[in-house]
Amino acid sequence: MRNESNSKRWNEIKTNDSWAIFKIMGEFVNGYEKLSKIGPCVSIFGSARTKPDHKFYKLAEEVATKIVDHGYGVITGGGPGIMEAGNKGAHIAGGTSVGLNIELPFEQHDNPYIDSDKSLDFDYFFVRKVMFVKYSQGFVVMPGGFGTLDELFEAITLIQTHKIETFPIILVGTEFWGGLFEWVKTTLIDAGNISANDLDLIHLVDTPDEVIDILDEFYKEYDLSPNF
Repeated sequence: MRNESNSKRWNEIKTNDSWAIFKIMGEFVNGYEKLSKIGPCVSIFGSARTKPDHKFYKLAEEVATKIVDHGYGVITGGGPGIMEAGNKGAHIAGGTSVGLNIELPFEQHDNPYIDSDKSLDFDYFFVRKVMFVKYSQGFVVMPGGFGTLDELFEAITLIQTHKIETFPIILVGTEFWGGLFEWVKTTLIDAGNISANDLDLIHLVDTPDEVIDILDEFYKEYDLSPNF
């Protein structure tokens, strides 16, 4: 009886998985169609828990405004906190403001500063991450939690392994990121798990002007285009 029950359960899972493919395809198609039209953008990542009166919220808003002033749009995860600050800065500056929202039972909800025709909702994190990586001309990574770290290391891995084109990865907040950066240098490199030149992929800064300088310097040499 137990074996029959397990067999039935696995058959149900296989059937559900087959139908889920169509939903996954739908999210990819919708994302590609909408984001292929937005033009060059920079993604801003950071904690959903950051409040509007926090210094990092204000800094993210200022960074987004500067990014728009220099000809880029802004993509965020579409939620509150640093994501809201990024969209707000882009919106106030009159630039493209994109939100890639993920449906979660807590924390996540659309913020009001996303362009009405550039708000996308995803069920699947992996589809959403593909959209960030494909259409971003740079990652600006503000202080955040596990989700922020996930996006950061995903991009580093894909660039390091030459699965995508190189683009600037900029960590904003030396006090926040310094410990992680030092651990990478003193532990991963010393253990031989990464090469010293892998650190060339990452920039550690504190000001919006430094963010813009890195983006502008990089795109004096490279073309603006999707990353794969």
